Amino acid sequence: MVVETKQPINNLSVMEEGVTAPKGFHAGGLHCGMRRKRKDLAWLYSEAPANAAAVYTTNLFQAAPLKVTKESIATEQLLQGLIVNSAIANACTGEQGLHNAYQMRHWFAEKVGLKDHDVAVNSTGVIGEQLPMDKLKNGIEQITMEESIDENFNQAILTTDTFTKSASVQLQIDGRTVTIGGSAKGSGMINPNMATMFAFLTTDAAIEAEALHCALQSTVNKTFNAITVDGDTSTNDTVMVMANGMTGNSTITMDNEGDRQLFQHGLSLVCTELAKQIASDGEGATKLVEVLVKGALLQEDAQAIGKSIVGSSLVKTAIFGSDVNWGRIICAAGYSGIQLDPEKVSVSIGDTEIVGNGMPLEFDESGVQYYLENEKEIQITVDLHDGNQEAYSWGCDLSYDYVRINASYRT
Repeated sequence: MVVETKQPINNLSVMEEGVTAPKGFHAGGLHCGMRRKRKDLAWLYSEAPANAAAVYTTNLFQAAPLKVTKESIATEQLLQGLIVNSAIANACTGEQGLHNAYQMRHWFAEKVGLKDHDVAVNSTGVIGEQLPMDKLKNGIEQITMEESIDENFNQAILTTDTFTKSASVQLQIDGRTVTIGGSAKGSGMINPNMATMFAFLTTDAAIEAEALHCALQSTVNKTFNAITVDGDTSTNDTVMVMANGMTGNSTITMDNEGDRQLFQHGLSLVCTELAKQIASDGEGATKLVEVLVKGALLQEDAQAIGKSIVGSSLVKTAIFGSDVNWGRIICAAGYSGIQLDPEKVSVSIGDTEIVGNGMPLEFDESGVQYYLENEKEIQITVDLHDGNQEAYSWGCDLSYDYVRINASYRT
């Protein structure tokens, strides 16, 4: 039976709690010695088996943990645990790296009393180095459910990030309170083309595997795939969702349009917030840049143009320098590969329209410069005046610190 959803779809607020916000999820993180001081081993556990779905990097050099995780999910489309390390990516590590990923999965499964294929594995950090298996084993042996702390999980998955990233929402489905939570990491090598960085999503909603996968795929395309920091797509990028059904709602199916749309809206809110946090924490970033492209014939065209603009090094450096150089914006739109009519395009920075019908307008340049200098979130709007589709894209400025951070990443 399809139960009509009573909650207005836009009446949701985003909260700060992450992967442990939904019922039945426990998580933590600890220091096992792969990094000098910071936590470097994180774990997630669900009290009940959870339907699972994931999307992965399109980089052809896919790290060993991705292969193991794909196998785990493919077995029964269920997961109950996750083990993830930072510092070392376990990418480009050959047969030994694959063996180590399987071993990492086995040790955690054994620790929490699960079958190996009930566990997903992820790694992030330097490419081309083997995992220190003795340190990993010792760390996994230290895991205890009594020390489940969401923030420890968030800290342990970070690399060059400057802050942890988490979000959650609650919504009413079938008369029950459903919670969707998520934690993410990402600062550099961010140019998703599938998923991006790491995002681990949890929910206590009962939702069938097919509906869960469709919701994740659609949401990723509009959120994580709409951000870019530096144009690099990592070898380890993963977005994963686990739904353990512990809230007790009637199972959301592909045929249950109302509840499925509400669930996807909640998932989208969480992912949008995480995506924006990642973009604002780009390596060396001082400003979040949000580009809205509207008036497009197709939504994917609007997103492609938006990502071209927010990914332009010249646009990014202009934002960093508070330079009102609108020519860089229309240039990036023009080489996006999407057909547009230059004589229809208008461009605004903040609330000030600076280009109309493809031509510069008279505007208060000092006012726009003041906006660029003093706001931490910069909005750019491009109207193609061709259709009724629109899309947001997010990125950050490009500062001197980006070069400094990446020039010394391994040292």
